[in-house]
Amino acid sequence: MAKQPTRHMARYHIIHDTEYRYAAPVSLSRQLLHLTPRSVPWQSCVAHRLDIEPASALRLERRDVFGNPVTLLALEFPHEQLRVRAEMTLDVSDQNWSTDRETPPWETVRDRLAYRSGKAPQAGALAASRYRFESPYGRVKHNFAEYAAECFAPGIALADGVRALTSKIHRDFAFDTEATNVATPVIEAFDARRGVCQDFAHVMVSCLRSLGLAARYVSGYILTTPPPGQTRLIGADASHAWVSVWCPLDGEELWLDADPTNDVLPNCQHVTLAWGRDFSDVSPLRGVILGGGSHELKVSVTMVPLDELALGGV
Repeated sequence: MAKQPTRHMARYHIIHDTEYRYAAPVSLSRQLLHLTPRSVPWQSCVAHRLDIEPASALRLERRDVFGNPVTLLALEFPHEQLRVRAEMTLDVSDQNWSTDRETPPWETVRDRLAYRSGKAPQAGALAASRYRFESPYGRVKHNFAEYAAECFAPGIALADGVRALTSKIHRDFAFDTEATNVATPVIEAFDARRGVCQDFAHVMVSCLRSLGLAARYVSGYILTTPPPGQTRLIGADASHAWVSVWCPLDGEELWLDADPTNDVLPNCQHVTLAWGRDFSDVSPLRGVILGGGSHELKVSVTMVPLDELALGGV
């Protein structure tokens, strides 16, 4: 029997702190939190807790339309600050499904998603189609398709095209934390060829959808390594974002993840928090307030590996 590839596993402890300080009291606040990690085949949550100050009058746990765990908060009394701490411990392994499996030509996958009058779509393609069309930060435009075209030559395997596009964006775009903000339209980041992981993911999502493929935006965390000789800084990490592409293979409905910011296929160093059409669907904390005036926002993330294992098989 052929020896199976080694699969790596790691355990992480993550703390994600968010703090709002308001210039004037807020009398009413409604917040939606995407701060509970998804359960997926390559990731399991060992422990999770949310600490909120001040304590909310109402707190509901449910799942959104994309299947992400979400928390709804209602604060119905005056307050001048809001602190939310998400603390979690997770086991994460390499997805590792595509390393030696030949994916179908990208046109075959595209055609599975195409609408044909009088023909009912298959269930998997229908579910994936929500990630096929435009969204607030994911555009379908000719210039995105033209940019990605050289990576998707006729007949090329989907995985090979995705890898090529991942590398192309990583090569052509400069990582610049001052170039964009959370509300920057993807076309502006695309024209400037600058931005952060959110922009890189939105550009790749737009390219793939403009080719007729289904691509979703994934939010989460990535392990960062301090320079040699330096200790890991508490709170110095940040949320991360990458892309997942629908790939039906051998009767399975699979998704191929790709990280254009780092030019890698996500592995056990990536922690999946939530996914949706774009950032607007999975913002860690989003809501509406009454009062407050201006505000100051502070966010810090600490991701620490607790245990690293190597699982081998025969």
